[in-house]
Amino acid sequence: MNLENLDKEEKKIDLVKANIVALKYLGFFALIFAVPFFLLWQTGSSKSIFQTDNVFIKLLAPVVGMILGIVVHEFIHGIFFAKYASKGFRSIKFGILWKTLTPYCHCKEPLKIRHYIIALLAPFIFLGIIPAVISLFTGSLMLLIFGIIFSGAAAGDLMIYHLIKKENPEDYVQDHPSEAGYYIYRQK
Repeated sequence: MNLENLDKEEKKIDLVKANIVALKYLGFFALIFAVPFFLLWQTGSSKSIFQTDNVFIKLLAPVVGMILGIVVHEFIHGIFFAKYASKGFRSIKFGILWKTLTPYCHCKEPLKIRHYIIALLAPFIFLGIIPAVISLFTGSLMLLIFGIIFSGAAAGDLMIYHLIKKENPEDYVQDHPSEAGYYIYRQK
């Protein structure tokens, strides 16, 4: 693919602002999922995944769940980026932006915007929306909390989605190599 004949524009989001927006999303998703959850399961019969009296397990399980959730979030990005990248997983890089302690998955090659959006939103759907919806049917408080937290944790992805959603889905986008953002390539 020859990008030399296309206009290139840089788009970035502020990660400090993304953390503030994450709190707003967290509140929003808590409202839309917790209200129906507690209306459905108000008898106090919500179920926990960990039916144990062991305090250590009850305290450790959520921490391990959150760490694994963060790793899986980035891995899901990687799977979908690799699906659409011509070089597959050889085009994928994982890391941490240390100044903001933000884990990332970076695709080193340009993708069509429609493919980029799928990869961008996949963790939000798989780790946020789906567990929260399942909790409404199962009464699992742990799944509800996990889904709400990982819906809110997708704030940066959702901010990028709001920047890119009006672009032509056939244009190309490339992850920014060192910032939270991307380069968009448009027809001149």
